[in-house]
Amino acid sequence: MRKYPVFSRLISTIIIYHEMIVRLLVVLSLAFQLLSCSREPPKPQAPATQQHRIIPQSIPVFDGRRAFDYLVAQTKFGHRNPGSEGHRKCLNYLHQELLQYADAVNLQPFTHQGYDKEVLHLTNIIASFNLNATTRILLVAHWDTRPRADEDPDSTKHNQPIIGANDGASGVAVLLEIARHLKTTPPSVGIDILLTDGEDYGNEGDNGNYLLGARYFAKNLPSGFQPVFGILLDMVGDKQLELLKESNSIKFAPDVVELIWSTARELGVHQFTDAVQQEVLDDHIPLSQAGIRTVDLIDFDYPDSSNRYWHTTEDTPDKCSPESLEAVGKVIMHIIYTQPS
Repeated sequence: MRKYPVFSRLISTIIIYHEMIVRLLVVLSLAFQLLSCSREPPKPQAPATQQHRIIPQSIPVFDGRRAFDYLVAQTKFGHRNPGSEGHRKCLNYLHQELLQYADAVNLQPFTHQGYDKEVLHLTNIIASFNLNATTRILLVAHWDTRPRADEDPDSTKHNQPIIGANDGASGVAVLLEIARHLKTTPPSVGIDILLTDGEDYGNEGDNGNYLLGARYFAKNLPSGFQPVFGILLDMVGDKQLELLKESNSIKFAPDVVELIWSTARELGVHQFTDAVQQEVLDDHIPLSQAGIRTVDLIDFDYPDSSNRYWHTTEDTPDKCSPESLEAVGKVIMHIIYTQPS
């Protein structure tokens, strides 16, 4: 077998270099391991959902029991029709309550020529929250009561004024409880609460002597006052509360109607139903005609289709419930605190 000296030397050289490379790799491996052991382990990163999480504004819990207490407090003044002692006392009570919560409270006094040359001294109450907000919502209820129980089955009571636990006090009660929360948990939007006077003064069929406070307010709007929409609460305390979509509200503000009823569906508030009721003459009419698109929340069947408590001496607190007030208040509160500013 023949040998090749040059090739043999080449092989030896390669073997030498191979051994050197192997040693070098071993050294580098050891060094890398030492460096790895000396380093602190990397800190875990927060998940993307935590890094970019948006915390929504807290929505206070509406207290139906406190709202019912506000309802009872109003009825304790007795009937609150214009010119009565109960009317004067309740005006002072509402004014003082709202001064505790609102950023500003303004009284809007006015007079109206009533029946038999009677001069009515009436007062709207306007409470405002978050004065610098440009996006504003108007919440409305009437605080007066009817001066005659002309629908009472007992005809001897037709000239008696009513207590108005549902027709008057219920809407105000919900708004007072909302006002309390607006103070402790200010929303991003501005809120104006309008309590109208003289809503229920007129004789049946004499539409010109109803809605006196709302008509006056609509003709004397504060400078620059333009809420995105309004919500009227009238007769919302009935124990058997069922709120249908009122026809005029659908005509004036269909998108606001959908906002309210879809919110109720999302919250599981069953007292709001998708049925449509007939047109109702109420404070939302002059407000909508003045450009403030307003929806009327009203259960006109009190307590049911017999409507036997409406405009009678039977409109008393025992016919109302905290649960009904809470159902309405919960929906309105959710709208307030989720409305984009």
